[in-house]
Amino acid sequence: MSDDANPFESLQEQIDDAAAYLDVAPDVINRLKYPQRILETNLSVEMDDGTVDVFQAFRSQFNGDRGPYKGGIRYHPNVSRDEVKALSGWMVYKCAVVDIPYGGGKGGIVIDPSEHSESELERITRAFATELRPFIGEDRDIPAPDVNTGQREMNWIKDTYETLEGTTAPGVITGKAPDSGGSAGRVEATGRSTAITAREAFDYLDKDIDGATVAVQGYGNAGWIAANLIDELGANVVAVSDSSGGIYKEGGFDPKAVKEAKNESGSVTSYDDYDEELSNEELLTLDVDLLVPAALENAIDGDLAQDVQADVVVEAANGPLTPDADDVLTEREVTVFPDILANAGGVTVSYFEWVQNRQRFYWTEERVNDELERIIVDAFENIVDAYESKDLPNFRTAAYVVAIERVAKAYQQSGNWP
Repeated sequence: MSDDANPFESLQEQIDDAAAYLDVAPDVINRLKYPQRILETNLSVEMDDGTVDVFQAFRSQFNGDRGPYKGGIRYHPNVSRDEVKALSGWMVYKCAVVDIPYGGGKGGIVIDPSEHSESELERITRAFATELRPFIGEDRDIPAPDVNTGQREMNWIKDTYETLEGTTAPGVITGKAPDSGGSAGRVEATGRSTAITAREAFDYLDKDIDGATVAVQGYGNAGWIAANLIDELGANVVAVSDSSGGIYKEGGFDPKAVKEAKNESGSVTSYDDYDEELSNEELLTLDVDLLVPAALENAIDGDLAQDVQADVVVEAANGPLTPDADDVLTEREVTVFPDILANAGGVTVSYFEWVQNRQRFYWTEERVNDELERIIVDAFENIVDAYESKDLPNFRTAAYVVAIERVAKAYQQSGNWP
């Protein structure tokens, strides 16, 4: 596992790899490798004890050629300028892969939320929302939840924006609680698109997902829901992990029971029915049919990729493989279905939420899930078509070929002027 790979450089390498198979001018490709603007701010916030702490925060707006900037806000000690640049870029191409009319953005605060009370987190969130206010809006930039944020933080941001603007604008942010204008099915969306991608991948590869062994690294919202839905397809989840470590059981787990144990204790390792404990690195190299990396970036580098034994990798996390790892797995004929397809359910249902907010007309969960299914399956088929028709080396390159072509066309059709 590597923390050394720069995620922004990884993004640029992925774009260059795909550009080699496209008839797009080099100057246009170069433009698509850099963010259009970045907000960097320091939030001075009073703590519960009366002291004032300062928190560094960012918002990157990468590209708006296809629509408003769109992307999450994460709270994590490792948030950095390069990380949000990379994540905002991945959002551009993720939205383009599933063909929804958004660009890409991403934000974050350098913070460990576990070290702060709810009242402190509210003040920190509202301070950030105040800084974001001139840059966001229903037709400008629409944030959403990400690592260590959720409905609570999105509700705070919405309320801060609406109060300062003196308006009602539920579409300024997505991932809200349903009573605050959120969409049914949003919480499960990222895990659901991961499961749909896994199902389609096994079908395409002529493999049977019923009875397939599965390892899931990362048991947050995306990881555990993907595990549960893949289990419902008949697969056998034999290993799961979180930041505290992992567990393995040859006969497989009940994903819901493991989640309940994690909710009570904070770790999957508190679940008492397993054969052995594993490190995250050991889980990533298990001999399983399907590996789902669902944690943070750079989980698998080139060295670790040599030891990956899974037949299929479906990325629920953003950027869990470094470019070196991609090269190794391609050479070893391990099939990887990339993040910008597999975890696109989150932004897709965020788009549905935004549409519902704008129309003030809300959908049933059944409709949300049906529309998500259609979009992910269509995107999968488009990627497969590009992979086969252009004789591409892997499905990540195919996804970027589809996405870059769409973004480049939007830019070229709009023209360029000062």
